[in-house]
Amino acid sequence: MFGGGGSVKIGKELLEKIKKYSEMAGYSSVEEFVIHALEKEISQLEESDSDEDIKEKLKGLGYIS
Repeated sequence: MFGGGGSVKIGKELLEKIKKYSEMAGYSSVEEFVIHALEKEISQLEESDSDEDIKEKLKGLGYIS
């Protein structure tokens, strides 16, 4: 699925949502939409002042506890 040789497993339900919204938003592919979403999220994390700020944001998003 992703050009760099890596792969990511996405649940069927989430994939259907991604397909729906990527088409609605005018992306040329699901891959383009996912890459854009991830780049946007990473960009927001990189704007933080410190690793501690990043950890707090990830906790707030539910990615870590």
